[in-house]
Amino acid sequence: MVTVQQVLRDKGSAVWSIGPDATVYEAVEMMAERGVGALPVIDWASNLVGILSERDYTRKIVLRDRSSRGTKVREIMTATVVHISPTVSIDECMMMMSERRIRHLPVVDGDRVVGMMSIGDVLKTIITEKQSLIEQLESYISGTG
Repeated sequence: MVTVQQVLRDKGSAVWSIGPDATVYEAVEMMAERGVGALPVIDWASNLVGILSERDYTRKIVLRDRSSRGTKVREIMTATVVHISPTVSIDECMMMMSERRIRHLPVVDGDRVVGMMSIGDVLKTIITEKQSLIEQLESYISGTG
């Protein structure tokens, strides 16, 4: 069974984060530059204090006609962060995302954010895993494996 740690090893574990006192504009700009849909919010002491997603932006800035340049990340971030350990299986990760209706999960080892898992990462891994199983079964059935 594939773990989150294995996926991070393959995709890379770079974590782009933002501070709670940055503006929402700066956060959205970083998300666009890095091609990510969410940023963990990490304070000056390296503590995970929230997560800011495109969903937060659209619902709390755009729909409320607020200024992204005048609003701090701390004002709209999701402060209760659901996160996972690197040892969690991809299947468990998928179940958690599905049950909680979230698209991004910070990966936390001890008290440090060591990666981010997106729903795309999870789906790609599951599809690859299932394709490999299909190929193995086809090989077994045809007697070539």
